[in-house]
Amino acid sequence: MPLKIAIQMDPIEPIDINADSTFRIMEEAQARGHELFYYTPDQLAFEEGVITATGWPVTVRREEGNHFTKGEKAKINLSDLDVVWLRQDPPFDMGYITTTHLLDMIHPDTLVVNDPQWVRNYPEKLLVLSFPDLTPPTTIARDIDILKAFKEKHNDIILKPLYGNGGAGVFRLGPDDKNLNSLHELFVGINNEPLIAQKFLPDVSKGDKRVILVDGEPVGAINRVPAKGETRSNMHVGGRPEKVALDERDLEICAAIGPLLREKGQIFVGIDVIGGNLTEINVTSPTGIQELERFDGINVAEKIWEAIERKF
Repeated sequence: MPLKIAIQMDPIEPIDINADSTFRIMEEAQARGHELFYYTPDQLAFEEGVITATGWPVTVRREEGNHFTKGEKAKINLSDLDVVWLRQDPPFDMGYITTTHLLDMIHPDTLVVNDPQWVRNYPEKLLVLSFPDLTPPTTIARDIDILKAFKEKHNDIILKPLYGNGGAGVFRLGPDDKNLNSLHELFVGINNEPLIAQKFLPDVSKGDKRVILVDGEPVGAINRVPAKGETRSNMHVGGRPEKVALDERDLEICAAIGPLLREKGQIFVGIDVIGGNLTEINVTSPTGIQELERFDGINVAEKIWEAIERKF
């Protein structure tokens, strides 16, 4: 049956229609006969007991520079809809967290994807801590002495903001690097959050594998290879996507984490695997489905909507 769907996302105007996963999800929903309403996170509100959003009915099309048409601007009661997608990009700050609290008030009567309570409780770099046997050595701390001890023990490390995204603020500190103190001063001067340090994995030069799971089941993967001279493989900073198959270790990792993701309503998830090590579990706004569709012909958006439609 046709569903009424709202998409909470960053502005639609500048998106890359050939890479953006939210666009592909919208395109598939429209092809399945569902109605779309689009709004940005700043237009979500609590108004005397009612969760509202101000935005537009929208249609999308695969035409560069002409990829959407908005209807008349309107304020709607999100409880009147069937599905709300939580799809704005991190950073996972208090603004983001507030949207999860507001959307909690309509879920599950209105299905919010992914479940906002567990998006809030399972940000990308924290959920992996529940699976230490699958991950590289990791420390989360704000205290410089703890970070120094971790660097001394593992010699070659990655240091990054705990709630960052897209490869921003990611530093490799090799054996002879003397910048830990300076970077610590820089980060603590910006916010009150701790930092995350992980042992550097040399296999990142071969690629950082993005494995996509739908309702806890792996559906495929792409490999993201760092640009020459880069440690970061994120496509936002020049990482090159390549075709790759799921291997035995990928399936082992997915078997370990999949049941929890399914139980907690995380329908669309992207995990990062480097050299057989799980480094992140992305539940906020995963990407990669268009690349996977191009490489392997796997229509992930279709699988996502099939999983959602089974709930109605």
